[in-house]
Amino acid sequence: MAHQHPPRFLKIVDDAKSRVRETTVEEVKKRIDRGDKFILMDVREESEFAKDHLPNAIHLGKGVIERDIEARIPDLNAEMVLYCGGGFRSALAADNLQKMGYKNVISMDGGIREWREKGYPLTQK
Repeated sequence: MAHQHPPRFLKIVDDAKSRVRETTVEEVKKRIDRGDKFILMDVREESEFAKDHLPNAIHLGKGVIERDIEARIPDLNAEMVLYCGGGFRSALAADNLQKMGYKNVISMDGGIREWREKGYPLTQK
């Protein structure tokens, strides 16, 4: 069930995606299974995160990430994989984190919707 996004929103997402690194749901799952060390960050709303999220994900919503990131993740070189519902909000958040000096930020294209479709594990609070 693809959500129809408005054209101006898609324009700013496409602009952000031109500057951010993206990864796939499959690659994130492989990295988790291998035990790779990185910060997995859910940038959805608190209510979405409370419903379910990827195992070991931390939550910093798109609405507050720029304000709160420095206190939560002070290391500008920390590897972070951001995800949201489908990969749009995470791209916007990743773009802003890069503007703030974070050097190793990746957006998970497909988001939790694709993760769910593949039957990968989810957890709740």
